[in-house]
Amino acid sequence: MTSAGFPDSLGVVRTVRGDVPAAEIGRIAFHEHLLFDLVLPEDRDSVTDAPITAQNRWQIDYRSNENRNNARQRDPEVTAGELRQFAADGGSLVVDQSTQGLARNAPGLQVAAEAADVHVVAAAGTYVVDYLDAETRALDVAALTARFVAEVETGLDGSDIRAGLIGEIGTSWPIDPAEKRALIAAARASRLTGAAISVHPGRHRDAPFAIVDILRAAGAALDRVVICHMDRTYPDGDRVRELLATGVNVEWDFFGVETSHYWFGEIELPTDLQRLKLIKALFDEGFGGRIVVSHDICTCTRMTRWGGHGYGHLMRNGPALMQRAGLSDEQITQLLRLNPLRLLTLAAPTFNQD
Repeated sequence: MTSAGFPDSLGVVRTVRGDVPAAEIGRIAFHEHLLFDLVLPEDRDSVTDAPITAQNRWQIDYRSNENRNNARQRDPEVTAGELRQFAADGGSLVVDQSTQGLARNAPGLQVAAEAADVHVVAAAGTYVVDYLDAETRALDVAALTARFVAEVETGLDGSDIRAGLIGEIGTSWPIDPAEKRALIAAARASRLTGAAISVHPGRHRDAPFAIVDILRAAGAALDRVVICHMDRTYPDGDRVRELLATGVNVEWDFFGVETSHYWFGEIELPTDLQRLKLIKALFDEGFGGRIVVSHDICTCTRMTRWGGHGYGHLMRNGPALMQRAGLSDEQITQLLRLNPLRLLTLAAPTFNQD
């Protein structure tokens, strides 16, 4: 038994190359996007924005959401190169949380993972309603549950490549009815498959609590739920303890983003060190087992190919910065391996669907 209360010699993680014993997996980037397209589906065939070059990449990165070429990366060969660098930085597994609506590509993930010899987990579920087709938006809870269960147990999008996580389930603010149905379906699918749930909250301070209310009412095991994006939802850390008190896991996933300009609003984002000082305080208060960290890379300019920090930033630079924030070696291992591994290790299904 580890200090985090997790028997890492037991259980498996479901990757795009098959199920892997948890004990064989090292450091993890829990929330990333390896193959994705965040351009709205109706605009994807008409992008005429400037290509990213060495001369403009800083400005494109600074105003990150304005150049649509920065919001898409669909080449498995590029992904393989990024994964090789991730492995060189000491990383073992990357979770691609690109759900339906974000140009999810399970076969491409498998090709890249095999080429780089890195573990990759793919995601079941749906993104925010604006990215979904009309058929998916109209599905009821039962149909969504069946789809999510099949994505974990049978395969994604017509392939035999199975998901190892449900989400990031996308929600807006206020939560759209189709998004609420997806949350309920995620709760049910999690009980039926043992896969954990990751949720993208809308950009409002009440959004995480509304999500928790829906998931709790649907019977989700809240200790198997991750609420993403603490960095922009509670940049000063206020209300994080209130959220942790519900029983969920919380995630800081903007590591590597240190800028005075947040491209989705007038929010003063914390630096990496500020994030870690808050996380250290939460460890001291007994919450260390329910904290997850990652980069949420979903733009090209954050990848090493375009001069960015890459998926291995937390592996390469994180430990020294974590020590500077006062975290112990054991706590660093908890953040970079044990906490995400607990969530990715499939739990026993409970089969108590209503």
